[in-house]
Amino acid sequence: PARGFYVIIPPEYQRLRCLPADQFIPALMESHGLRYYAGLLSAAQYYGAAHHRPQEFQVAVARSRRAISCGAVRVSFFIRKRIGDVPVRSVNTPRGTVLVSTVEATSVDLVGYAHHAGGLDQVATVLSELAEQIDPQLLVAAVGTAPVPWAQRLGYLLELVGAGEKAAALKSYVREHARDATPLLPAAPHEGAERSPDWKLYVNATVEAEA
Repeated sequence: PARGFYVIIPPEYQRLRCLPADQFIPALMESHGLRYYAGLLSAAQYYGAAHHRPQEFQVAVARSRRAISCGAVRVSFFIRKRIGDVPVRSVNTPRGTVLVSTVEATSVDLVGYAHHAGGLDQVATVLSELAEQIDPQLLVAAVGTAPVPWAQRLGYLLELVGAGEKAAALKSYVREHARDATPLLPAAPHEGAERSPDWKLYVNATVEAEA
């Protein structure tokens, strides 16, 4: 999968022509001395939010890195600032453990990297599946590692999918830290858009979670 790094493919993975990504990414990252964690839709799968199986294994790193193709396995990388501060947990695999963002950190990243997660509709769908497992206080700690607008968007989307109780502590965080209103969809115009005063948010997109 990478120059000078080899994997041995046991019979059960001959069809893939590679090991599953979570079985070799930890060793690859260790060999390069890089911080990492499995994130976004790949992380959501570990928490049972597998509404849409991701086409690639999504990994957070501190600096830009080329995507990996290994047989039928695809690995993409996204840059996460303050990666050392992001809460993670170890998940067992047949060949050791892989670091995965916590359910709260996964929720934060999904909103921050919505374009890597299929857009806001998809993000809202996954959040609706993750919501029951979210700890409100740990969520506040997780948003502290990210830009404040991510917290504003996340709180709004949690309320949208009926998980407002999980966002109550987040509302206080936004009230204290958000200086300016921000658009729900950063790339779209927001002039004249409805405003959500609780989240200091311009609601410039219609978001629908899948049932």
